[in-house]
Amino acid sequence: MEEKNKSLIVLYSYHHYNTEKIAGVFSKILDAEIKWPDEINPEEILKYDLIGFGSGIYSAKHDGSLLELADELSEVNDKKAFIFSTAGISGESKKIKDHSKLREKLESKGYIIVDEFQCKGFNTNSFLRLFGGMNKGRPNDQDLKNAEEFANKLKKERKNK
Repeated sequence: MEEKNKSLIVLYSYHHYNTEKIAGVFSKILDAEIKWPDEINPEEILKYDLIGFGSGIYSAKHDGSLLELADELSEVNDKKAFIFSTAGISGESKKIKDHSKLREKLESKGYIIVDEFQCKGFNTNSFLRLFGGMNKGRPNDQDLKNAEEFANKLKKERKNK
């Protein structure tokens, strides 16, 4: 029998593994597997009913490996997904802009984006490393608590469907 409510988190996280910390919270609450884009055959995603796509934000977009995977995905009908990221600068309008490229790619394949999450992450890219970076210690306990609340909301919405 096919398992119902099977979740997957597709993650790309390096430098300080900020986004991996957030994905770990999501994984625990949603009982989701975590895989990196290069570990996934695009057809394999079809067996999941909720897929989270996330990475750090680099030059105002998700990592290229995640965007390439989105290009390779099969067209679907009403498959649910959520998008998440960590970024040096965050906020509602910044999140919308940062997530736009990945959101457009997923929606063009038929994915329904049920929600999006972003929080600050420790950033030592470019010249920032000369000054010790920005957002040291982020994601922090409050960020992880916010991630937990986000995942619990997703889980509750799935149960009510």
